[in-house]
Amino acid sequence: MHSLDAFAQEKLDALDRRGLRRGLVDTFREDGIWVERGGKRLLSFSCNDYLNLTQHPALKEAAKTAIDRYGAGSGASRLITGNHPLYAELEERLAQVKQTEAAIVFGSGYLANSGIIPVLIGPEGLIVIDELAHACLFSGSQLSRGKVITFRHNDVAHARELLTTHRAAHDHALVVTDGVFSMDGDLAPLDDLLTLANDHDAWLMTDDAHGIGVIGGGRGSSFIGNAHVPIPLQMGTLSKAIGAYGGYLCASAPVIELMRNRARTLVYSTGLPPSAVAAAIAALDLIEREPDYAALPVKKAKAFTAMLGLPEAQSPIVPIVIGEADDAVAASRLLIEEGFLAAPIRPPTVPAGTARLRLTFTAQHPMDEIERLAAIVRERVLVS
Repeated sequence: MHSLDAFAQEKLDALDRRGLRRGLVDTFREDGIWVERGGKRLLSFSCNDYLNLTQHPALKEAAKTAIDRYGAGSGASRLITGNHPLYAELEERLAQVKQTEAAIVFGSGYLANSGIIPVLIGPEGLIVIDELAHACLFSGSQLSRGKVITFRHNDVAHARELLTTHRAAHDHALVVTDGVFSMDGDLAPLDDLLTLANDHDAWLMTDDAHGIGVIGGGRGSSFIGNAHVPIPLQMGTLSKAIGAYGGYLCASAPVIELMRNRARTLVYSTGLPPSAVAAAIAALDLIEREPDYAALPVKKAKAFTAMLGLPEAQSPIVPIVIGEADDAVAASRLLIEEGFLAAPIRPPTVPAGTARLRLTFTAQHPMDEIERLAAIVRERVLVS
């Protein structure tokens, strides 16, 4: 065996021994909530399409129209010839939604976070990041070559302690967190984190991938209730509740202009297909027109947690923590037999010993099926 193949096989065998090997499964999404896998029709509670907009006629029509007018692809990076006219409209809309001066769209959320952070923080900088922040935030932090320190999840006092100890030794500092945490579904204490950052001349950056469209009237996690927390760096994605593809940053005009010039994942990446940008614009239109519809995923997640006596859901994401990876896989298989798709989430995506079913609720999930799922989870999954 070639040494490269031997290396790969050894790593795969190690994953097998720990029950952590993953595989791609063909999945046909026939509409917003039903999928077909292995010849079996399943009601999916594993998709981030919270508003079921990927299948919405308005988004499909917008995408088709954009293809007819602008073509299937952008043809180049945005700074060459790939900046088709739809970009300006989308960025203006995003800035309006997030109440910032400007916005910029990247090829994906991962590309956004991998590019934004190194523009702001260099080798002499400091990044204080929530321990449960998304992997792409850690990737961007590591690429910055700055000093990276994690604070305990949502523990503002610990973050303050770290800034008090380390801030003075660094030229700039960034506090980084998810707005809605992707594996636990809880919200970050953004108001307190912003106060903390301002107290230490640090900049707060939030990843609102799972907030925009479904939290705060659709505006995201910095708009809870009637309050608005003016986060200076609001990042998010267009691939979840928005139903399209891409990532973005909403910030001040000078910061956005700097990103256009220095974010390597923007400068050296081909622009998004016009169809994706057009679909995102159509989605923002729908969310603005129908705030009650946008509120349904969280409403249904709260109903589910009430049925099980779990802590009230703060977002469309509800984790059912199982513990060991093999047990989570077995629980997922049990639900498949009952007609539900609930993918098991295992380390390293979540900490060891916290493998889980990550349930995501959407606007179109029928309440009777949510009740049936709750009964099965109560009687057959959460049984000790």
